[in-house]
Amino acid sequence: MALTALIKEAGGPENFILEDRPVGDPGPGEIRIAHKAVGLNFIDVYQRTGLYPMELPHALGMEAAGIIEAVGEGVTHLNVGDRAAYAAQPPGAYCEARVMPAAQVCPLPDDISFEQGAAMMLKGMTAQYLLHRTTPLQMNDTVLFHAAAGGVGLIACQWARSEGIKLIGTAGTDEKCALALEHGAAHCINYRTQDWVAQVRDLTDGKGVDAVMDAVGKDTFDGSLDCLKPLGMMISFGNASGPVPPFNLGILGPKGSLKITRPTLFTHIGDHKTCQQMAQHLFDKVLSGDVEIRIDQRFALKDVAEAHRALEARKTTGSTILTL
Repeated sequence: MALTALIKEAGGPENFILEDRPVGDPGPGEIRIAHKAVGLNFIDVYQRTGLYPMELPHALGMEAAGIIEAVGEGVTHLNVGDRAAYAAQPPGAYCEARVMPAAQVCPLPDDISFEQGAAMMLKGMTAQYLLHRTTPLQMNDTVLFHAAAGGVGLIACQWARSEGIKLIGTAGTDEKCALALEHGAAHCINYRTQDWVAQVRDLTDGKGVDAVMDAVGKDTFDGSLDCLKPLGMMISFGNASGPVPPFNLGILGPKGSLKITRPTLFTHIGDHKTCQQMAQHLFDKVLSGDVEIRIDQRFALKDVAEAHRALEARKTTGSTILTL
């Protein structure tokens, strides 16, 4: 049996239920993992509220780290006793142990802790696909990154700096802006006190940025388009302020023949080999010291509702984990 946090209907954090649930044995292509730490992400909030509908009841959670307890037939990249971490479908990481598909579970290097592993997989591989797999970016290119002091943001700030990419961040307080700058942002704009669109234009000598990386959604979408240079790429990868409302595709032409995409990590990691390569790239960045995984909040699994309240209130910085 494994203590598990699940929801039976969509709604607020008060809808979480803690239950001891049977774990079972892995089938072909599956593993059983005993978790040591679990990551918290905004996608968990979207699933809990029903913005991303799912069949209920269901455990939440998309990333974790722990020890492999059992391996099903056909699994060759993991063995019993291995340290491992993952960001993967289906949801269900908010638990002490689970059986799950093995393809997106990755061997965790000995020099990366379980807490780091749980805090970095979804956010770190998101930074990887944003900077390497979505639109061509190279040294001296400029990107605008919203919520630069969040979990993905602080990793992206460091990663961009290591690649010679100029990252302009936005954040909601001066303290969060200072944190983004400390982690490698070239500039960071307090969007509550400054006209961030005008600031971005000024910082780029009126040219605009090569790409916008936006997980905020509704509140930043229109302004983000106005920050792009001609032929620039708008990457909308989240909806922390709410989903982007319908818009006229035709505006992309007069704004500079802009490009737009709405990627998800789970498309990028859907192929086993690609997932493992992306994870290795992330591990290399961390082990080299280019990227430090900052864990600013820790909650016990039983306090998952409190953790969600803090995340939704934008009271968190860096990564948040659940401890077991």
